[in-house]
Amino acid sequence: MKKEFLMIPGPTPVPDSVLRKMSVPMVNHRGKEFAQILKNVTEKMKKVYLTEGDVILLTSSGSGGMESAVVNFLSPGDKAIFCVSGTFGDRWSKIAQVYGANVIRVEVPPGEGVTLDKIEDALKKNPGVKAVYITHNETSTSITNDLSQVGKLAHNYGAIAVVDAVSSLGAIELRMDEWQLDVVVTASQKALLTPPGIAFAAVNNRAWELNKSAKMPRFYFDLGEAKKMAANGETPFTPAVSQVFAIDTALDILLSEGLENSWKRHRLLGKATREGVKALGLKLLAKEEFASNAVTGVYPPDGIQADELRKRVRDKGVTLAGGQSSLKGKIFRIGHIGYILDTDIIVTLTVIGETLKEMGYNVDPTLGVKKALEVFNEGTNS
Repeated sequence: MKKEFLMIPGPTPVPDSVLRKMSVPMVNHRGKEFAQILKNVTEKMKKVYLTEGDVILLTSSGSGGMESAVVNFLSPGDKAIFCVSGTFGDRWSKIAQVYGANVIRVEVPPGEGVTLDKIEDALKKNPGVKAVYITHNETSTSITNDLSQVGKLAHNYGAIAVVDAVSSLGAIELRMDEWQLDVVVTASQKALLTPPGIAFAAVNNRAWELNKSAKMPRFYFDLGEAKKMAANGETPFTPAVSQVFAIDTALDILLSEGLENSWKRHRLLGKATREGVKALGLKLLAKEEFASNAVTGVYPPDGIQADELRKRVRDKGVTLAGGQSSLKGKIFRIGHIGYILDTDIIVTLTVIGETLKEMGYNVDPTLGVKKALEVFNEGTNS
């Protein structure tokens, strides 16, 4: 017998109370009961977003939310900057290209974040940009981009700021209104403690003004239509009713913990993981100033294949993520987002250390755990 530990950056483990909520009897998605639940979820999500703007629920993956953030605010031929710090920034730019946007890519190497000066340089060189698109937390390269000044910068050049917060909202500090972010999309399966199937788009008045002139074709992801329907407690199409029940409960858990407490917990999880990995003598993918508190990318030692290490670790009950795109087969990734506690990190580092030793790597397998415990103890006492 063995216990399974899902240590990937999504989908993430789900609390039992949330899973049980998915088994409640089905209700009429055009009735009063569902309308009340939809209202509850929307109001709770505003607290997570820290916004007074509109929050639209979509039945889709996070990529559906990303698509909605393109087609509702741009017209074919519009200039838009896409900050590409990994696979998901790249995906977003490709969605925009499919719909005919004039895509301007601001790219950085794996492990680095997109800085304000790079964004401003692109804005200066390309007058008339309608929107700046940026991934808050790029799980493929385990980095977090600083968003605190992106909205203000975009506005200085007449553009809106659009954010992919699929893997950050609830886990990493994000203040939508205070930071002047205009559109922020997220999804259920990361820090929101719910299985995949729901996306959200938070939209402020500045973005709705741009929506009025946006000409890209849209039907299923028409946020304007969704906003009208939401006013009557409905969605344009049949929603994932069981998922909505579940996320209503999941948001209670998150808000009960407290948003800032969740951010702090993830900071500790991230630091303990990174310090534990370094104590084992391994190299991190992300530069320290950009390191994510939701996922840690790690290079295996010379002579050990990342995917073989992952296979052996999985055989012991711990599932790690692999590399994506150009990093496929070159790194492994440890997810520490959502329903993850310090004990999960201790188990994960223990198994990684033991497995590396078995594969011939000359290391004391307990060093990672010892260092992580130091971090957790310091965090508890601070």
